[in-house]
Amino acid sequence: MAEKVFRQMFEEKYMRFPEGRSKAVTFSYDDGVAADKKLLAIFKKYNLKATFNLNSRLFDCENWHGRMDEEQTFSAFADCGQEIALHGARHIFLNKVPLCEAIKEVADNRSYLENKFGRIVNGMAYAYNGFNADIKRVLGDLGVKYARTTFSTRSFAVPEDFLEWNPTCHHNDPQLSDLLDKFIKYRPEDEFKFREPWLFYVWGHSYEFDDNDNWDVMERFSREISGRQDVWYATNGQICDYVAAYRSLVYSLDGERVFNPSYMPVWLEIRGRVYRIDAGGCVVFGN
Repeated sequence: MAEKVFRQMFEEKYMRFPEGRSKAVTFSYDDGVAADKKLLAIFKKYNLKATFNLNSRLFDCENWHGRMDEEQTFSAFADCGQEIALHGARHIFLNKVPLCEAIKEVADNRSYLENKFGRIVNGMAYAYNGFNADIKRVLGDLGVKYARTTFSTRSFAVPEDFLEWNPTCHHNDPQLSDLLDKFIKYRPEDEFKFREPWLFYVWGHSYEFDDNDNWDVMERFSREISGRQDVWYATNGQICDYVAAYRSLVYSLDGERVFNPSYMPVWLEIRGRVYRIDAGGCVVFGN
């Protein structure tokens, strides 16, 4: 009986990140300012992945936290190896203008960035954290797949609603060091009951490092969190796409067979074993 009860505790299925990893790290930085170039260099140095959220009608506002002009922005981000995402054309509160104006704000921003950079741009960070239920509803119609808030969870939870994606914390959060220590030292798969994967999501503005003279915070954090075999380093968009693929898995009635209808492989853990389910593939657990 004891053996049966113990086995029952491990019938649940848990998402694992690529190659079966149980942890992921991502970053999100706003506004397209000159200090982003220094931050890009740090991310490149430590092989980290991030998303940079850009406006498209504020290129003549250098005195606003050192925003780059149009060509400086393109030069910085065109081949940087990171994701670019939306932040509204004019960095306005989307929830404080008529809905039709908010729609145009996002649509104009997306159209500009896609045409300028020659890629699909369908992620977002809410400027001033301005959103509501109506904004979230229309973002899907505009082709936006995720949108980041500024509400810190101080947890490593994967979001249920990607159009209200709450980060772990800001880089100036007083708990950043403690969160990093926990993230490095412990593993979700070692938990008896709560074995969900961990996602460490840090956000901010790179000009804040200049304002506070604390670039050492990001340098130290990047150094300590990089190069770990159990961590997936991904952009916001990569994480969103992967979680969507995992959530699209189709199971048999008894839960012993799973089919992956997506275009990418996904990994899951059941009964202490990690399985890879290839794109278009079917796996029977225990085989």
